[in-house]
Amino acid sequence: MDPIQKLSALFAEFPGIGTRQSRRFVYFLLKRSPAYRRELVALIQSLEGSVLECPRCHRYFMKKYETREDRCLLCADTGRDQTILLVVEKDSDLEAIERSGTYHGTYFILGGTLPILEKDPASKIKIIELKRLIEEESMTLKEIILACAVTPESEHTAEYVRQSIDETANDHLISITTLGRGLSTGTELEYSDAETLRYALEGRK
Repeated sequence: MDPIQKLSALFAEFPGIGTRQSRRFVYFLLKRSPAYRRELVALIQSLEGSVLECPRCHRYFMKKYETREDRCLLCADTGRDQTILLVVEKDSDLEAIERSGTYHGTYFILGGTLPILEKDPASKIKIIELKRLIEEESMTLKEIILACAVTPESEHTAEYVRQSIDETANDHLISITTLGRGLSTGTELEYSDAETLRYALEGRK
């Protein structure tokens, strides 16, 4: 496999990118200057040293903003409502909700969705880490909001998560809710506007 094929195959692994698009990316890079390509490579390499994954919510954040506890700023913010935990699929969902200014509790990022026929759920989403966090914060938590997209795979993910944490939540009198009205079928949280997210959060059930 030559470099063009290898790079195309790597780009094809990106979310929402097919074989044709991945090849276009490669040819786009070939048309750009060597300086442009060097800068791109340098930025990719810098991610490893400058970006951390928060050990609590699993959000990615810049290392220069790390706290003494190595938590992201959102988790380190004691002013946020510690009684509510919002579970989302990915970082971009969290960012969309933060931009909307409609939520002031804490977060947990699953790291993806669960394919309907997946035999090893723990390899796709951070369900073990979520259950551990709920146990650790059970004295404070009162509500867990499952905020997944309105797609078959996301709904399957939310149902699996609910079943997985249901016993622990019940033992500690923690309610489990899901987003309510406002999100239409096929909607991804990251593309929803502030008003839609506000209605969905207010109408959770």
